[in-house]
Amino acid sequence: MSRRIALAANQVPERNERVLVESHGKSLAVFNVADTLYVIDDRCPHQGASLCGGRLEGRVIQCCAHGLRFDLASGYLLNSTALKVNSYPVECQGQQVYIVLSDEESGR
Repeated sequence: MSRRIALAANQVPERNERVLVESHGKSLAVFNVADTLYVIDDRCPHQGASLCGGRLEGRVIQCCAHGLRFDLASGYLLNSTALKVNSYPVECQGQQVYIVLSDEESGR
C-alpha cells in the first residue's frame, strides 16, 4: 500500500528549479530537472544536512556540508551503493502532481 501527497501548484518547481515541501512529518526536496520531477528526503544520510540547497548538476545534487553527491533518480551516492538518500516516485494526473510514499514512509 502507499499514500500520495498532492502538491499545490506553488510546490511544483519550474524547470531547473527546486522546492522544499513539508508534509507528513517529512521535509522533501522536489527538483525539476529538464521537466522531469525528482523527490528525495531533504536530509543527507551522512550527517543530516539539507540537500535542497545543494549544488545541482543535471540530476546530481551535492550536499552543502561535506560535498557528497547523490543521483536524484536512484538516491544513491555517485559511483556507490553504500549510502542512499530516500527517493520517492512522482505521479502526474492531468495538472495534479503527487509524491508517492509507502505506508512505512508515511508513518502509517
